[in-house]
Amino acid sequence: MLYFCRSKDNTHCLRNASKFANIFMAVKKERRSDCPISYVLDIFGDKWTFLVIRDLLLKGKKTYGEFANSDEKIATNILASRLVLLEEENIISKEKDPEKGSRFIYRLTKKGIDLLPVLIEMMKWSAVYDPDTRVPKATAEKARIDRDAFLNQILEDLKKNKYLLA
Repeated sequence: MLYFCRSKDNTHCLRNASKFANIFMAVKKERRSDCPISYVLDIFGDKWTFLVIRDLLLKGKKTYGEFANSDEKIATNILASRLVLLEEENIISKEKDPEKGSRFIYRLTKKGIDLLPVLIEMMKWSAVYDPDTRVPKATAEKARIDRDAFLNQILEDLKKNKYLLA
């Protein structure tokens, strides 16, 4: 995200606005249409948001630092804006870490957990079409053979703080 400023010699310059992400993200966009696909794309239509959901749901990550250390190396300003967006959409919640007051713990809400079938379908699709996928064949096969049992097992494991990709 960028903003304009004036330098001493009265020229315009661009600066990184990551520290202003909360201000910019607080402005709600007007919906383009009532199309359900458009609604989903307004929230998840970038290459980072589903990775944050994946990290919460399937890898057990809970803090900003853990998300920032993901293999994909999301830029800190993008991560901050995605976390704000997901919180505004009530997909995640944020609370202070009781062990370290300067850190926040992020958790999926019911609305966020309801994205599990979407992520599993994405994994199944990738297992078929991406020869370099990290999805273990046994995992993809379980999801393919009995999707509902597979989803229920993941949900049960979540209650025990066990994560599919941890």
